[in-house]
Amino acid sequence: MQVSLTKHHGLGNDFLVYNRAQGEIAGEWPQRALEWCHRENGIGADGLLLLGIENDSTLSMRLYNADGSVAEMSGNGIRCLVQAAHSTLGNNAGTTYEVITDAGVREVTVVSHHSDEQILVRVDMGEVSDLIAPSNWHELQCDPLRPVRHVSLGNPHSVVGVDDVVSVDLASLGAVVPHINLEIIQPGPEENAITMRVHERGAGITQACGTGACAAADAAIAWGFVPSTSSEVIVHMDGGDALVHITENRHAVLTGPAVFMSEHSVTA
Repeated sequence: MQVSLTKHHGLGNDFLVYNRAQGEIAGEWPQRALEWCHRENGIGADGLLLLGIENDSTLSMRLYNADGSVAEMSGNGIRCLVQAAHSTLGNNAGTTYEVITDAGVREVTVVSHHSDEQILVRVDMGEVSDLIAPSNWHELQCDPLRPVRHVSLGNPHSVVGVDDVVSVDLASLGAVVPHINLEIIQPGPEENAITMRVHERGAGITQACGTGACAAADAAIAWGFVPSTSSEVIVHMDGGDALVHITENRHAVLTGPAVFMSEHSVTA
């Protein structure tokens, strides 16, 4: 059986999208994610998204990481999924979708069309809530004077403030706690901005992370890395910049691009 996959990225965080309207495929999705996302033997991506189009404004999303594990939510992934659905449905800019995810329902709006391949998308990411430290957090031997924040946006994150994100051996740190989405951040360069790098569970170091950007913005406001009066926090990542608005009750809204890259036919 030949099926079609589209490939998209949100700030370099790339995903394959399978539209379930093509039919259900026999076999295990984790194994397909491993095969299709492999960067040498497959198409290559950070994750595989399963898209369900329920109607013109309601979608469903299931995300498998590149290692086959399930992720509850992805801020970049959901933008890519919406771009795939938006193109299929032929809807206009301004359309708002309800997307059913493993972390709950998220409201996603296509703000504008920059080109046939790129759209700007705003995602209501929900509330940022505190978590206790992961059980093996001590294995990182993090300097106790460094600011650390453990939070959830439907998936778990640990944010650490550092002096220079470039000089940190993030790959080694991430290998110690591979089950954690680990973000390191520093203030600036602008007054209302932070610079972030991320090691994602199930994928390793990625170019960007949407839920991670929200977790980082929440931490930056709490630590005074940006003024508490900032209406939006610019989050600079390796793959580009996202805008995050955090309300007084820690509700997060993420705005960033989704870019269509290619289409692939695979045997399933």
